[in-house]
Order: sequence, then structure tokens, then C-alpha cells
Amino acid sequence: MSRLLKNFGFRRKSGILMPISSLPGAYGIGSFGRCAYEFVDFLAETGTKCWQVLPLNPTSYGDSPYQSPASVAGNPYFIDLEILLKKGFLTKEELNENKNASGRVDYGWLFNTRYGVLRQAHARFLEKGGDKSPEYKAFLRKNRQWLPDYSLFMALKEHYGYSAWTLWSEEHRDVTLARGERGRFSSDCAFYEWVQFEFDAQWQALRSYAHTKGILIIGDMPIYVAHDSMDVWGAPEEFLLDEDFNPTVVAGCPPDGFSPDGQLWGNPIYNWPLMESEGFCWWLQRVKMAFRMYDILRIDHFRGFAGYYNIPFGHTTAKEGRWDSAPGIKLFRAVKAAFPRARIIAEDLGFITDDVRELLDDTGFPGMKMLQFGFNDDDSEYLPRSYSSPNCVAYPGSHDADCIKSWCKNLSGDALHRFRKECPRNREQSRGYDLIELAMKSPANLTVVPMQDYLELTNAEGRMNTPAVAEGNWTWRISPRYRTKKLTERVKAMTARSGRATK
Repeated sequence: MSRLLKNFGFRRKSGILMPISSLPGAYGIGSFGRCAYEFVDFLAETGTKCWQVLPLNPTSYGDSPYQSPASVAGNPYFIDLEILLKKGFLTKEELNENKNASGRVDYGWLFNTRYGVLRQAHARFLEKGGDKSPEYKAFLRKNRQWLPDYSLFMALKEHYGYSAWTLWSEEHRDVTLARGERGRFSSDCAFYEWVQFEFDAQWQALRSYAHTKGILIIGDMPIYVAHDSMDVWGAPEEFLLDEDFNPTVVAGCPPDGFSPDGQLWGNPIYNWPLMESEGFCWWLQRVKMAFRMYDILRIDHFRGFAGYYNIPFGHTTAKEGRWDSAPGIKLFRAVKAAFPRARIIAEDLGFITDDVRELLDDTGFPGMKMLQFGFNDDDSEYLPRSYSSPNCVAYPGSHDADCIKSWCKNLSGDALHRFRKECPRNREQSRGYDLIELAMKSPANLTVVPMQDYLELTNAEGRMNTPAVAEGNWTWRISPRYRTKKLTERVKAMTARSGRATK
């Protein structure tokens, strides 16, 4: 079967994985403001051509960007307050009231404060007649397929004290009935529509600036959506739900050596037969929105498109799950037909079987090569000498893994022996940088390095997420003093030595 895509259309580039939330700034979380533009400048100065971000969707309970209340909406917390000041929507006093010097993201504080200041900004937007502007009206038209339902969902969320939508009254659990009540919540709906307008305006301005520097944005799309989301509320037929809108089965991973009970994610499973009969319209809309935001799209948990693990709803562990088949290449043929120039990375890590490898080969998407996985046996596919094609993306580490500095310290036994054998020692740099250099010098068309690893942070300082651990994740923020001459020169030299700095 012929491949859908040959490769990215470019060779030997490098990227840095740096979440928006982790950028420095004075207001409790990274944003699309000055510090984001300075990070773009840092990328340009070091010869780095790609900026990979984590999902930009709103976060909810648990703070994970992979469990969002809306798969196509943007996170209000990323709206920069200083840009709103320049637009005349906020005052300096209001900015000072919303400063937070914490070195970690405090999502509870953000939830309790950020929507209030955004409502103040929206009121001034209306006072200035912004809702009558051609740009605003065009945004509403362009996003009419999802924005009305999203804004109504959020207005109802607020009305019900942010409880799960399955606990709402009957006339609001049913999306068709709820739409008839829109007039009752029109003011709140208008607020949430403006939030998305402002998010989009600020993000597109930042993305355009990155393009002027020759930098592409790699976005991240979770395979699943949260049950308590606009996606499921607005189209329950697209998911496997019972008559009370509860999932019949949920997503997860089977038990393994790292997790004896498996991983119980809790996401509802797609009604794949219905989606296929509809020509995968739901997915095509989602992919369309993703490519409005990103230049390259990383699809998380790619193996779930070949076959997925599901657990009966109500079980407390993932032990009693089973594997079922997914539409595989049929879906990606539809994606290719709709978006023939789409650049997609497949996150093909985890429990990989022959059907996953076949799907990856049939699509032609570059898969991921995680070097931290490469030292468990002598002939690992994750070692650069084993790469059969440059059509892949090399990662020394990821947002779900140990920071390289801590990982190197924890190496022992055969894995340590293999590491020393495969990763030549450079006395002028740390062992962590040796691993980065091994990834950078690999045959892979693209190598992406987490920013924490260029900074040589430990897990205690910089780990972003620990899978299967519910608390304490997604809070890392970079020091505002990260951009030193020493770091810039080190990354620039690494990029140049590996031949990845060319235009």
C-alpha cells in the first residue's frame, strides 16, 4: 500500500519543546505576550527552526491540557494581559491586582481570578464597539460550526457551578433543547466568544512573528477528548454512551512493568462505525481547526487509531480492559484527501504492535524515536544507528519523561553500559548534553529537545508530567533569566555541529 506522505518536505531541522504555560511572566502563567516573542528570538538566535508546544486547549479539573473541556477552543489563561492594556481594555491598576510572582503555575489561583479580569476587558471591548468591527464579525462567521455550542456550554458550566454536564437539568443536558435557551445566557455566551476571538488574535500574531524568523509551530492534538466537554455534550452520538450519557467504556492502557494496574484515563471511546459512515466529518473539522493554529501537528497516542484499549465504565483499574480495532488507514485517507499538504507527526510510543507499524508505514507519517527508550536492549529501534529512514523525529526526552539530568543519574547496570557504548563522551559537556548531541546528530529529519534539558534541570526542578500521577503536574515555569549568552551559544553550537541550522 502506498504511503500518503513522503516526509515533512524539509530535512535536518531542530526544534525545542517549550509549553506556553511554562514561559516566564508576571501574571501566574506563560502567555502570548512579550516573553513569548523573546522566546521566538531565542530560537532564531540558536538556529532552531521549530517550536513545539503542548495542546493550547482550555484546562479543567486536573490541569492537564490533554483533558480539555473543548478540543478546538483556546486556553483563556494564555491571553496576555499587557496586550489587553495596550488595547485599552484594562488599566494598570487591574494589571497590578493580577500579578503573581510564583515560580510555578497555580491553576487554582488562575481559576479564581483570571475570568474576572477578562470580563472587565470584555466590558471595555463592548464599550468601544469592538463587537461591531468587521474583524470580530468575520471571526464569528469563520467559527460558526463550533463557537456557538462552545460558548453556550461554558455559560451553562458557569450557571451550574462548573459541575459535569451530565448533572445538569434535562433541558440543558440535551444540546438541542439547550440551544433553544441561548437567549437566556446571551451575555455570558458573548463573553466566551470574545475570549476565543482575543485568544486567536494574540496567538496568530505570535505565530506570524515566528514565521518572520523562519520558525514553524508544532502543535499537539490529544487522541481523546474529556467526557465533561463541549465535544461530547454537543455530539453525544459520536461516542459510546448509555441512555444517561455516561460512557459504556473508557480509554486507558493495559498493565505493564511500570503500572501493574494499567492506566485508567477515563475518556469516552469514539463511535467509530458512525464516524466512518459520516466520512469522518467530526475528525476532519478537528484537524481543520488544528491546522489553523499550527504548521505541523503531532497526534498523541497514534497507536489508538490502529487498535485501542478500553475498560468497562465504573471499573477502578485498567486490568479488565480489552483491545478493539479502530478505522486506521481509512481515517487518514480522508485526512489526506481533505488536507493534502498536512504535516503530521505520529506519537507511536507505548505498546506497539504490527498493526501500528503497518499503519505508520501506510500513512508515511514520521514516528517518534525516544532516545531514553533506546538503552534497554542492544538492538533498540530508538537508537540512531537503528533508524532505517530519516523520516522520523528524534527526542532525547519528552514532557512525560524524566528530565535528562535526572535520567542520566539514575542509569545503572546494562542500561548504563549501553549508554556509555552508544553515547560518546565529550569531556567539555555533561552526559545530558551527550545524549542531546546523539539525538541531534542522528539521521532523523527533525530532532526536538525539551527546554528543561537544554537548561540541565532535574526532575525536582523541571519535570512537566508524571503519567498515572494525578497531582503536581503541568506547573513548571522557566526562570525569567534563562536567556544567557552561555546558553544561547551552547544551543547554537549544538545546532550548527549537527547540521540543523540551515534554512
